Amino acid sequence: MQLLTLRDIQNLHEYELARDDIRRQVIDLKKRRRVALGPLVTLVFENRDTVRFQIQEMLRAERIVRPEKVQEEIDVYNELLPGPGEVAATLFIEVTDPAAVQATLDRFVGLDEAGRLVLAVGGRAFPALFAPGQSREDRISAVHYIRFPIGEAGRALAEGAPAILKVDHGGYRAQAALPPETVAELRGDLEPDRG
Repeated sequence: MQLLTLRDIQNLHEYELARDDIRRQVIDLKKRRRVALGPLVTLVFENRDTVRFQIQEMLRAERIVRPEKVQEEIDVYNELLPGPGEVAATLFIEVTDPAAVQATLDRFVGLDEAGRLVLAVGGRAFPALFAPGQSREDRISAVHYIRFPIGEAGRALAEGAPAILKVDHGGYRAQAALPPETVAELRGDLEPDRG
C-alpha cells in the first residue's frame, strides 16, 4: 500500500469545508472494516482512507499547518499502513465502566505475546505483530497497532477461503469469522499497487 504524502492531505480550510462528507464516508468504510472479537476487543483494519482521516482530524484538532509539522504527523500515521503481504489493524480493548478500566486492562497484560491473537486464513494461523511501546511487563494500553503478515495466504482470501480472528489469552477467548465485506476490503488492501 502506498504511503501517504503531503499531496494527499488537505489544508485545514479545504478539509473543514469537506469534513462532514468525508466523515460520513469514513464511518461507512470503518463499518465494513470493524470486527468485534468477543465483548471487549474490537479490531478496525486500516487503509489509506482510514489513516488519512486520522491525520486530517489530528491536524484539525491541533491546528497544525506548518508543512514540516504536517509531514511529521504523516510519518507517524504512515506506520499504521500495512506493508506488502500484510493487513494492519488498530485493536481496541473497550471498557465502558470507568471503575473497571485498570482491572480489565490488567487481564490483557501479555496479549502481545506471539500466538495470543491470530488471523487464520485458509486453515493457516498468522500471529499478530504488535507495534512496540504499547505495553510493558505489568501494563498494557487500551489501543494497539498490529499487523498480520499473511503473505501468499492473501490469494486464499481472493479465492474465498474463510478468515477468522482468534484471541486466546488468560480467561479471554473469542473468535470471529470476518464478514464478506471485511474480506473484500482486505483483498483490496493486499493488491500490490493499491493506493
